[in-house]
Amino acid sequence: EKIRDIPGLVDLKDNFVKGKPEIRVRVDKEKAALRGLDTYTIAYTVKAAVNGVKVGVYREGKDQYDILARLPEKDRKSIESLKRITVSGPKGEPIPLTSVAEASLATGVGAIQRLDQKRVVTVSGDVSGRLANDVIQEIESRLTRDFNWPRGYSYRFSGEQREQEKAQAFLSKAFVAAIFIILFILLAQFDSFAAPMIIMTSVLMSLIGVFFGLLVTGTAFGIIMTGIGVISLAGVVVNNAIVLIDYYKQLLSRGLSSREALVRAGLTRFRPVMLTAITTLLGLLPMATGVSFDFKKFAWDIGGESSQWWGPMAVAVIFGLGVATLLTLVVVPVLCSLELSLRQRLTTKSKAAP
Repeated sequence: EKIRDIPGLVDLKDNFVKGKPEIRVRVDKEKAALRGLDTYTIAYTVKAAVNGVKVGVYREGKDQYDILARLPEKDRKSIESLKRITVSGPKGEPIPLTSVAEASLATGVGAIQRLDQKRVVTVSGDVSGRLANDVIQEIESRLTRDFNWPRGYSYRFSGEQREQEKAQAFLSKAFVAAIFIILFILLAQFDSFAAPMIIMTSVLMSLIGVFFGLLVTGTAFGIIMTGIGVISLAGVVVNNAIVLIDYYKQLLSRGLSSREALVRAGLTRFRPVMLTAITTLLGLLPMATGVSFDFKKFAWDIGGESSQWWGPMAVAVIFGLGVATLLTLVVVPVLCSLELSLRQRLTTKSKAAP
């Protein structure tokens, strides 16, 4: 009831099964021991009175029927009648049930659900018109602020939230692993630490485009698909910086000055870099907009179900690659020039030192 009126939360239900009323008999072991009785004897007497005990068999032809001895039906449905039951003592003397046990009305458990050997009650629901993360945050705030949990009770989120946390942990590790693998390969190829670090700045610049694109299009940050888009983007955007820096290094080895080499490298590599980015963006555009062509029916399909799943990944790659490409053509040459000037200054200072 505390979370039923949360906006966007629909089809709220649980698997709790209410138990039926029952008569509960609690044996006082100390009083029973003083009278020479045990729990089994008392429980057997109550069971025999209510459920009956087999005292014989009635045969009629080939059929036979069990003969049960128990209290009349009117005495089995009243707790007051149950309290008048007597238990046979060690010497056969009648002992009132109320002197060794307490009978009371209670509610039993309808069904017991367990998870990891612990009793659980599962509350499930769907989300409509809002992000699942926003609804979960509001649920958690209400359960923490407005509800006093009894001792021994706790709650946790599962289902989509749990799967999302697993995906987030996996994709975070995958992104870090991808960055280190790319960096290791670049270090081995360029035999330098400065050039790979300049190339890796394009990855950071692509993240600017990713968040900008999600903000402009109003697309939710999906942990799975947006995360996959960011990881794939890391491998794509470094290609532009590698092409630019590799040609810049070749021009420097031919004896050109740093400024002239940067200008020529930018002019020469501008066309392939832009063509690569534009073809990639155009290829992902139908996926981002949800517009595709069904060749089986020879008809345009707008806003299909697949676009809702692949849309966040396409938006992340399109805007990330677009922004990273433009910034790479400006920022990477600046960083290359800065790196060369710093290296020359350090060389001059080392030569000037006595």
